[in-house]
Amino acid sequence: MSAVAQVRDDLVRLLLSRIRDVPDHPKPGIVFKDITPLLADPEAFSALTDALAAFCRDQGATKVVGLEARGFILAAPVAVRAGLGFVPVRKAGKLPGATLSQRYDLEYGSAEMEIHAEDLSGADRVLVIDDVLATGGTAEASLRLIRRSGAEVAGLAVLMELNFLGGRERVLPALDGAPYQALVTV
Repeated sequence: MSAVAQVRDDLVRLLLSRIRDVPDHPKPGIVFKDITPLLADPEAFSALTDALAAFCRDQGATKVVGLEARGFILAAPVAVRAGLGFVPVRKAGKLPGATLSQRYDLEYGSAEMEIHAEDLSGADRVLVIDDVLATGGTAEASLRLIRRSGAEVAGLAVLMELNFLGGRERVLPALDGAPYQALVTV
């Protein structure tokens, strides 16, 4: 095994060891992947931040977008570590001033997210960060929103992909060739 592969395997083991399964949350039959133990562990949180910051630098990102709400927790320190600006994508109605919005479909109904209109420009290469890629609706909508702002999508990175929900198949076309990274796939 190469040194790079060993480092990646060590990172994945560390992250997985700090992600707790919570059965029957939020409803019976669901196993919730709780990342709060990872966030509480400075070694694991720092290793996660370093890995995501390296991905940002590798993609030539100029800004980092974090998706509400847990994406904020991951993306803000990554932006600081990478020396980049952080831009939140929020649920509709949460940002003051002029915004761009993007509606997207959920399993039952729809939702809308917004970004400040002036936070991104055509000069930006934006890397999107979120905690989990599940069905991909939020990530796909954020990629559309970034392009509508005039910025270029540098990629999408998530801590964890829930492979059985098919989100990757939904976001890859929306990435339009930009790279995707999931540190952990379950």
